[in-house]
Amino acid sequence: MASPSIVDRLQQWSSCDIADGLSKLGHRHGGFLEGLTMYSPEFQAGQTKIVGPVFTVKFAPKDDAGAPKLQGNYIDQIPKGSVVFISQPLPHINACYGGLMSLRARHLGARGVVIDGFLRDLQEHRDLGFPLFARGVGTTAGGAVCFPSEVDVPVKLQSAKQEAVVRPGGYIVADLDGVVYLPGELAEQVLERVPQLAAADEKCAEAIRGGMSVEEAFATFRGR
Repeated sequence: MASPSIVDRLQQWSSCDIADGLSKLGHRHGGFLEGLTMYSPEFQAGQTKIVGPVFTVKFAPKDDAGAPKLQGNYIDQIPKGSVVFISQPLPHINACYGGLMSLRARHLGARGVVIDGFLRDLQEHRDLGFPLFARGVGTTAGGAVCFPSEVDVPVKLQSAKQEAVVRPGGYIVADLDGVVYLPGELAEQVLERVPQLAAADEKCAEAIRGGMSVEEAFATFRGR
């Protein structure tokens, strides 16, 4: 029998679990990408979780004459089983992602889409039950201000609060708590640590339910 894939193993854990594993490896923010909120199939509710290898899409400003031009539409290039991460250039005003995109992405087998920018046609995405995370929702299409320029390239998180880069070869784990990017080269190390961390937390929870103080529980089972 083949051993479980990295994606299968990541499916067992929450975004917080993976963030804890990355934190143990010295990642200050634990892979968390700030400002990205679940909008579909519900707004910050339900059991939705998306896990998969990341497929990046980099948008460029409309007036950037030097930016590369894609051949064909990026949405038709999505690999099956991937999580699409779309990087929209600041400022985020017009929406760079709409309902027809989710229709195609679902048909191609994408696990979900994370938009570092704005989306529109929210009800269409929800009617599809398609998982989406984004910075916000708008009404106006993005063609007047930006265009899809490159795919499967490193993209910088469009945030004034955080420096982060999402790179091909990594993984996205996203759920009610937020979006975490796991670098591919760290996946095995994180997956080795997470079960121990989760087990320690369960022991803490059991002890706290039994009346133990948080300080004592942490010292006993977390080692601090």
